[in-house]
Amino acid sequence: MTDADVVVVGSGPTGLLLAGDLAEAGLQVRVLEKRTERSNLTRAFAVHARTLEHLQVRGLAEALVATGHPVDGLQLFGSVTLRLTGLDSPFPFLLITPQLHVERLLLERALGHGVQIVQGAEVTGVDQDADGVRVTSSDGAGARTTVTAAPFAVGTDGYRSAVRDALGLDFPGRSAIRSLMLADVRLTDPPADLLTVRGNSHGFVFVVPFGDGWHRVIARDARREVDVEDPLDLEEVRGVVQRVLGSDLGMAQARWTSRFHSDERQVSRYRVGRVLLAGDAAHVHSPAGGMGMNTGLQDAANLSWKLAAVVEGRAEEGVLDTYHDERHAVGTQVLRTSGALIRAAMRRHPLTRTLRDVAFRAVLALPPAGQALSGRVSGIALRYPAPAGAHASVGRRAVDGGIGLGIEGGRFALAGPEPLLARHRPTRLLATSAAQEPAQLVRPDGYIAWARDPGDPSDAGLSQALRRWGALTSGA
Repeated sequence: MTDADVVVVGSGPTGLLLAGDLAEAGLQVRVLEKRTERSNLTRAFAVHARTLEHLQVRGLAEALVATGHPVDGLQLFGSVTLRLTGLDSPFPFLLITPQLHVERLLLERALGHGVQIVQGAEVTGVDQDADGVRVTSSDGAGARTTVTAAPFAVGTDGYRSAVRDALGLDFPGRSAIRSLMLADVRLTDPPADLLTVRGNSHGFVFVVPFGDGWHRVIARDARREVDVEDPLDLEEVRGVVQRVLGSDLGMAQARWTSRFHSDERQVSRYRVGRVLLAGDAAHVHSPAGGMGMNTGLQDAANLSWKLAAVVEGRAEEGVLDTYHDERHAVGTQVLRTSGALIRAAMRRHPLTRTLRDVAFRAVLALPPAGQALSGRVSGIALRYPAPAGAHASVGRRAVDGGIGLGIEGGRFALAGPEPLLARHRPTRLLATSAAQEPAQLVRPDGYIAWARDPGDPSDAGLSQALRRWGALTSGA
């Protein structure tokens, strides 16, 4: 007996996007959430271009953009800004909006597709065998224990993942920054820039608006490291901001303060049998570049259609291994990129900071280097490994034929001349586009699964790609 086709643990952005996709594909999805109510506090503020493309496919990008402020560059540190206007995307900018708006839209979508969300369910165990997964949860007070059975489970339950712990997986890494301060404050004299990032010998300060009169301040005092359990008051935050920015910005009120460590960690396997990990349960890294939430959402976009294909019998279970193969490498890349940026931002000596700024500006002024970094940070340049002998474009993000952002409803797209489409008749899960060459098969997440050069009449490998990725109905 099963309670769902997939049980998702954690209802943050990653879990909600995943659950909504699976439910849209027709699966029964149960989400177990430890919290009993949603918090209005937020961790992330940056939504990058590739994430907005994924959200556009799901009908959410326009509403999300309306909640925030697009900026055409990402301030890295000092006087160094990474320009995003040259991105080959409908969203050549960074959207500044609180994570709570992303969660709200994804929650509405998930509920609209019939996702069942169980609040106050604290996971205490995960067991699996060849037939399925059983997730044990408690109401927190120990008064009630529930076992949820499903063919597959996904842990999207964050840095302190109960699912990861139940699997016995290590979370190797280290603290990138110790003793950071977080504060949501009122400012009577906010900075002119929408996104402020500054560092000097006194420390490091990041300031971003919520849009409702409150600002999030992240600060580090270079003079001392304080235990994360120590209380934090407004005066300590104000003092660091004053020393770094030369002004306390009229900081007058705080509704929330906290300390935390910023860790760099990554689990070794994203899949263990019938259980998978995504988002912060699989990887965490420094806030530099604003890539954290985006990486988790893109994990979900990669996994959801593969998991749906396996549950529905359209693809072999081994296709889930490609989720680890593709996304683990991305997680590693994000760790390295964000780690390099945060270490550069925390340089203390004035001469070192000056040399850093000069060197970065010189490198970013070179178009190939600037495009490479903006593409990496925004997710636009991401590509996945291709099988041996595959066309050079396989694994790349598709941009031709109007099908490059992904396909609505977890569908595939086959673009090419009419004879090709006639030889490979679409099934209920295959959308077609009678586009000109080059012919290509595009996965639901917008990456090329098969392609051929213009003028090449062969469609060798196309049938195999259709079957491998679950583009055909079961038995087709």
